[in-house]
Amino acid sequence: MTLARRLGAFDAAAIIISNVIGGGILFTPPQVAANVPRAWWFLATWVAGGALAFAGAMAYAELATVRPRAGGEYVYLDAAFGRLTAFLSGWTSFVAGFSGAIAASATVFAFYLSRFVPAASRHSSIVAVALIAAMAWVHIRGLGPGRAVGNVLATLKVTALVLFVVLGIAIGRGSVTNFQATTGPVHATTWLLALVPVMFTYTGWNAATYVAEEIRDPSRNLPLALALGTAVVIAIYVLLNALYLYVLPIDGLAAVKGSVLDVIADRLLGARAGDIMGVVSLISLAASISAMTIAGPRVYYAMARDRVFFAPAATLHPRYHTPAISIAAQAVWSSVLVVSGSADALIRYTGFAVVLFSGVAVAALFVLRSHDQVARPFTTWGYPVTPAVFAGAMFAIVVNAVYRDPVPSGAGILIIAAGIPVYGLFALRARSARAINDRATPTPAVDRS
Repeated sequence: MTLARRLGAFDAAAIIISNVIGGGILFTPPQVAANVPRAWWFLATWVAGGALAFAGAMAYAELATVRPRAGGEYVYLDAAFGRLTAFLSGWTSFVAGFSGAIAASATVFAFYLSRFVPAASRHSSIVAVALIAAMAWVHIRGLGPGRAVGNVLATLKVTALVLFVVLGIAIGRGSVTNFQATTGPVHATTWLLALVPVMFTYTGWNAATYVAEEIRDPSRNLPLALALGTAVVIAIYVLLNALYLYVLPIDGLAAVKGSVLDVIADRLLGARAGDIMGVVSLISLAASISAMTIAGPRVYYAMARDRVFFAPAATLHPRYHTPAISIAAQAVWSSVLVVSGSADALIRYTGFAVVLFSGVAVAALFVLRSHDQVARPFTTWGYPVTPAVFAGAMFAIVVNAVYRDPVPSGAGILIIAAGIPVYGLFALRARSARAINDRATPTPAVDRS
């Protein structure tokens, strides 16, 4: 039994848009403004992050069309740098990358729901876990229901955000002089540090590659989905941040606590706008959780298929042909993080790892090109310059994050390193299984006549 190729370019682009535009854009702009206290530099940081994300997406497009298998960078790191490196990327995805982001988004979802259902604030963990379970149930039941839910939520999300920007500029109260504001100098190290939350907010531009094994005509549809999905996200992020600056000067934006979207909506459209943006936020968060429920389990499925994760995770549902156990496992761990309240800490500790592994995956392109003599349905635009710039920027961001913020970065390194003995256990078990199979296989008799 194999995964079925039922997704088109629009479906895959919707996964990217839903995966990327989630809780990050609600909370990270003030962090960026604090590190980059000049309006135009603030906007330039988001443009630079978008350009890097697009360059990475095009490099992933080449990697994915050559190896259109489930798992994303796990597959590329395995081919270029070996299974341990690949496993550590998948381990981080399970422990924090996907599961932590799902838990955090579900918790924020419960917060926004409490605007309309006050009881949700008293039972936020129950609401968050119920949402996680509901999304897992939808996506276990097949690509058809999952695709329908994802496409509808992505369309609603993009429409709502575009309308918000248009209304904000047309009838909102703001000032173009805010774009000239500056409250301090911008240093190279603080700018690089600001790129960490920016790139974290762009995280998910590679989401289509996780489901590459389920995309029809991947040679055509994967590059198209990656380009379209990433371009839409860049446009929305730049427009939203321009609107933020139109309403608030850079120092006011840096001082915002909580969701900046709520503050901007109240300033633009009045007190009732908070309820409107609450609905938008609920849709956005639900879409993001839906996309991560699709993408993450494909990584664990690929790992289990290679015998470096729990074997049942490689099992496909006999009726729906989905990695049901991988989906359920991610939902359970995300729920544990919700109840324990540790999701935010895990994300803070391992945020740089998302940047690190994407940089290593793009660097894999150079390694694989050197020894892969295969046809390439798609070649990276601007090779070798654009992937080299992307990989170099990612490594610079990681080094700067470790230097400037060593405590959480050090904790993140320890979390990643904890995967090494776990990998050793899986690898030992796989070797033992192979040895048993070899002993059980009879040696062919030799005809000595």
